Amino acid sequence: MEQLIAQIPQQIVNGLTLGSVYALLALGYSMVYGVLKMLNFAHGDVFMVGAFAGWAVLALFERSGQITMPALVLLTMALGAVIVTAILGAVIERFAYRPLRGGSRLVTLISALGVSIILQNAAMLLTSGRAKTFATELLIPQDLVIQIAGATISATRLAMLGISMLTMVSLDAIVLKTKFGRAMRATSQDPEAAEYMGVNTSRVIAGTFILGSALAGLAGVMIGLYYTQVDYMIGFSAGMKAFTAAVLGGIGSFHGAVVGGILLGLVESFGVLIAPPVYKDAIVFAVLIFTLILRPYGLYGKPRQSRA
Repeated sequence: MEQLIAQIPQQIVNGLTLGSVYALLALGYSMVYGVLKMLNFAHGDVFMVGAFAGWAVLALFERSGQITMPALVLLTMALGAVIVTAILGAVIERFAYRPLRGGSRLVTLISALGVSIILQNAAMLLTSGRAKTFATELLIPQDLVIQIAGATISATRLAMLGISMLTMVSLDAIVLKTKFGRAMRATSQDPEAAEYMGVNTSRVIAGTFILGSALAGLAGVMIGLYYTQVDYMIGFSAGMKAFTAAVLGGIGSFHGAVVGGILLGLVESFGVLIAPPVYKDAIVFAVLIFTLILRPYGLYGKPRQSRA
């Protein structure tokens, strides 16, 4: 029992680190659902593409032997992943979702699953199904750690937490204080009325996809640095966990996505204390099932009012 208690501070740190990544991914789900009322199940695979884009940038620096300024390399990796996934998000929205807009939600859901399968198989063919390794030790000193209350916080974890918090605060400011954010909220509440008021809803929807995909790309780089390797299947697991986080917080709610991601990361981390690590995904999906049963509209969501 004492051994379990001693591990609690470390599991809190691990949970917050993973939860911050899940929160970034969940924000992408919530933004698209909030504006378009559709579930973008290809979002996890966009995250996977972002991870590989970050790895490709790092591999270029390694081959050229130019890793003399790690901070610049990290920034270039993040920018490369964000640009690639933002472009990918724009392409997906334009060719896979926009032609189906206004139709059945089932059709757009099938289209999203189709895009997911295409991205997975494309990544498998391009990588020959092999995992790619991130040389994290070349970029972030592994011996740079902080000891707090029995928990070891590495420089990698600190960077992930700092970048995630800064990104989420910036996104909150964009949504609440910019013209695009106002247009996004107006489109979410009533697209037709927003059109009458001069809002180009097609451009807002495309911008939402681009922004959400860019967040996924950034999260992909961070998870690659954290686990030090990525493969073509990481998008499925991460995407389902992010979807669970979005449902837990109340899908469509930005603040709910953040809280849901953090809570899910903590649940996953503490789950390994009471069950073997192989069951951590089962614990996450058990949380999804219980959430749908007990509070289907999530922590920050509101139950729909039935019309008489």
